[in-house]
Amino acid sequence: MHASLVKSATGASPLYAVTAADAASWVASRSEREAAWLREARFSGKEGELLLVPAANGKIGGAALGLGAGHDPLALAAFSESLPEGIYRFENVPARQGDELGALAWVLGTYEFVRYRSAARKFPKLALPPGVDGDEVSRIAAAMWLARDLINTPSNDMGPEELAAAAQALAKHHRAKISVTVGDLLLKRNYPLVHAVGRASEREPRLIDFTWGNTSAPKVTLVGKGVCFDSGGLDLKTSSGMLTMKKDMGGAAVVLALAQMVMGAKLPVRLRVLIPAVENSVSGHAYRPGDILRSRKGLTVEIGNTDAEGRLVLADALAEADSETPDLLIDVATLTGAARAATGMELPPFFTDDETLAADLMRHGADVHDPLWRLPLWRGYEPTLSSPIADLNNSPDYGLAGAITAALFLNRFVVQARSWVHLDIPAWVDRPRPGRRRGGEANAARALYALLCARYGDKQGAANSRARNRRRL
Repeated sequence: MHASLVKSATGASPLYAVTAADAASWVASRSEREAAWLREARFSGKEGELLLVPAANGKIGGAALGLGAGHDPLALAAFSESLPEGIYRFENVPARQGDELGALAWVLGTYEFVRYRSAARKFPKLALPPGVDGDEVSRIAAAMWLARDLINTPSNDMGPEELAAAAQALAKHHRAKISVTVGDLLLKRNYPLVHAVGRASEREPRLIDFTWGNTSAPKVTLVGKGVCFDSGGLDLKTSSGMLTMKKDMGGAAVVLALAQMVMGAKLPVRLRVLIPAVENSVSGHAYRPGDILRSRKGLTVEIGNTDAEGRLVLADALAEADSETPDLLIDVATLTGAARAATGMELPPFFTDDETLAADLMRHGADVHDPLWRLPLWRGYEPTLSSPIADLNNSPDYGLAGAITAALFLNRFVVQARSWVHLDIPAWVDRPRPGRRRGGEANAARALYALLCARYGDKQGAANSRARNRRRL
């Protein structure tokens, strides 16, 4: 169990979380001494307002957190982010923020990226709420931390080789079978687009491929974009456009986090993870605008823009994934700025033609408060992918619907999978909030894990969990 969680509530100080609408009545319900303190401090329940409440002996007697309108499901992370050392327990918090979600928020609030500096502080501990599975909470949090650490690591220390090493460590821990195809061997094994995008860098491109689970179980395949730094290639990005490009391997980080959750929970699936890991650099070996490249699937691609590299490396990986006819094929990528323009940094869009999958993913995202939003695979935009001299162009000469046309491009490499979904995530927090520090984020990992648990895990347990979550709303 995570170090910030303890099983015993003995001696724990109580914590209260109150909406602005309920603040006055809650203050009136407290003891005369506490009420006087709260009124003197003008506690109003506004969002983010945190007030320590003293005990009669002068020590900390508890703390009260304002929730404002109560819209933030991870608001209780403010406790672990701000409280001094000690052991605390949830005494009175809204059901929507409490139980499993409250414990997870607490752990997420203790996250720090400390690879390059000492830890800033020692965090408090939470007595696990009754009925909450501390191991499950810790498993999810640990996977989220893995993704955040990978994304936050700068590109000089997180290139294709280092990303492969992280995958190898994860595979070894869970006894998964892994292979890594490196450099010119990509050409021999027919991954030409992965090779083309990564060949300009001194850090050789590679394809990471690992499998886990019973071969007779349902096949779930995850594909993650692993562009460890994106200069834009010869179609060079601006300086400001490169500042956060260490996060361009966020899709790979998310699928590794999801794989860690799945393997840790021992879900009865045959899991496969494919990550094309490259650095999109500039050199005399760089691929060029106007080049025509042949993909693993055999389709030829005219290069309209070297900064549309993510869909190229994903195309080869998806073609390989699709060849096994998986029951569920999921790809995750920081693919387009158009997705950010459409839904912002906090609501990643996804694309699928599977209506049942779309409804399930929306529901599970809402249940675990890891929101997603469906955008259409609008077939009317298919002609924008055409090229007069190749099967496809990787950068349509059409200034609109960029997230949709990118999804349509990927869809051309998925034919046999029984169900497929593409997620276009930011993998980044630009507006810090409780439990979500500025920097890398594993968007959609919890939603996807909830989906897989419901489909392939303990069906009754998943149903009960969903029912509990709905009662919190």
